[in-house]
Amino acid sequence: MRILVVGGGMGGTIFANHLARRIHHEMKTGKARITMLSASHEHVYQPGWLYVAMGRATPDELVREQESLLEPGIEFHVDPVEEFHLAQNHVKCKSGKVHEYDLIVISTGSRAMPENIPGLKENSVNCYTADNAVEYYKQLSEFKGGRIVITVGLPHKCPMIPLEVTFAMYDFIKDRGLLDKTEFYYTYPIGRVHSLENVAKWAAPEFDAKGIKYETLFNMKEVDGKNAKVLSEEGSEVAYDLLVAVPPHKGQEVIEKNGLGENGWIPTNRHSLHMEGEHGKNVIVLGDTTNLPISKAGSTAHFEAETAAENVAAVAKMGRPVKSYDGKVFCFIEAGKDRATYAMFDYQNPPQPKAPTGSVHAFKMAYNKLYWAIARGLLRGGDLWQPYSTVAKRTNCSRRSRLCCTCSTTVIWSALCIWPASWGPPPTPCPTRWWDGWRKSPPAVWTWWTGWSAPI
Repeated sequence: MRILVVGGGMGGTIFANHLARRIHHEMKTGKARITMLSASHEHVYQPGWLYVAMGRATPDELVREQESLLEPGIEFHVDPVEEFHLAQNHVKCKSGKVHEYDLIVISTGSRAMPENIPGLKENSVNCYTADNAVEYYKQLSEFKGGRIVITVGLPHKCPMIPLEVTFAMYDFIKDRGLLDKTEFYYTYPIGRVHSLENVAKWAAPEFDAKGIKYETLFNMKEVDGKNAKVLSEEGSEVAYDLLVAVPPHKGQEVIEKNGLGENGWIPTNRHSLHMEGEHGKNVIVLGDTTNLPISKAGSTAHFEAETAAENVAAVAKMGRPVKSYDGKVFCFIEAGKDRATYAMFDYQNPPQPKAPTGSVHAFKMAYNKLYWAIARGLLRGGDLWQPYSTVAKRTNCSRRSRLCCTCSTTVIWSALCIWPASWGPPPTPCPTRWWDGWRKSPPAVWTWWTGWSAPI
C-alpha cells in the first residue's frame, strides 16, 4: 500500500507519524510505504506567531526541521506538488518527478490574503508569518498612543485570533503605561463579536469591562492609507493610528489550479474525511484544506489526522475503517498575557467558555512546549484534551479527594502529572491559589516538565 501525504504541516505530520506507528510491521516488511511531499524543509508552529508579535517569543523557537519530526521509515521530499492526476492515482511535482499512490492525503493548509482587500496589506500588521509578526511587534513597541483598530476578514484560520490579539494588545499597552492614551476599537463582519454565539456572549462583557469599543456588521471594503481609515461594505468608516488585521484566507493556489475546490477548499465528507466526488474513494483531506463547516484551527487538523490514521491502519489490517470524525475542535483563548480560557466543541455541541484563569494560560504555555512531541505522535490529542471534556460542569473548588479538588483548574494540573496522587494532597486547597507564586518562582517539577528554567 503506497500512501502519499501532500503537505508537511500539522495535519500531514501528525497523520503520517500516527499511521507509521500503527503499520510499523507492514512498513518493515514492505507491504506499506509512506511518502511525504512538502513545499518546505521547515515545520512551523504557527500559533506561536502571536507570542512573537507580543515580544514573548522569537521566531526561531517556532521552527524545526521537518525531517527531524518524522518517524523512521517515512520518505520525505521537499518537492511541492504542481499537478494532481486523481483519475490516474499520481501527482507531478515541481522537479518533474511523478509519485504514484494507492491512497493520497491532502493537507496543504491555507494562506492569508491581505491583498484581497485594497490597501490592507500596505497599511496594517498581522501575525501570520515570521516577518509579519516581527513587524507587528516593532510597530506595537513604537506606538505612542491613539486608536488601535482590529479589523477582521472572512474566512480566516484560527477562529479565536481576533479576540486573542485584542486581549494580548490590551495587556501589552497596559504594561507600557499607555492605556489612558489608547483607544481599542474592534470590528467584526457579523452581528456579534465572534462567529460562535457562546464565545461572543463571553467576549462582549470582557470587552465592556476593559473599555474596548466594538462595531459589528463591519465587512472590510478597503483601507485608505492616505487618510488612515478603514472602510466597510456597509458604508461606515473608522479612523486608526495602528491597524491590526486578521486578513481573509484562501486555500493553496495549487488546489484551485487543479480544480479540486473553489478558493482552495476541497469538498470533504464531514465524517469519513474523504474527498467528495468521483475520485474521492482513495483521497483523504485534512485541516484547513477541507471545506467543512468547522473552525480552521490547528486542533481541527490534529483530531482529523488521528481519526484518519486510525482508519487507514484499520483498513490495511482489517479491511474497513473503525472511526468517524465528530467535528471535534479545541481552541485556547488567550485573554491577556497571563489568563486564558478555552472553547471545546463538535458538530453537535456548542462551546461553553468559562472565566479565564492563570492555570489555563499555563496549560497553553505547556502545550506550546509539548507541541513538538505531539507532532511526533508521542502524545495523542484526544488524551491530552480529555480533562477538559470531563470537568465542564465542575465549578465548585473544594477539597473532595486526595487527587485534586473538583474545579477544572485542578484537574488540568493533575492531567499534566504535575501533582500526581502518589505525592499526597497538594499543600493548599487548590493549585489556583498557588499559581501566582509558581509563575514567579516555579518549582523544580514544573521546570522539569516544561523545560523552562526561568519564571513564566
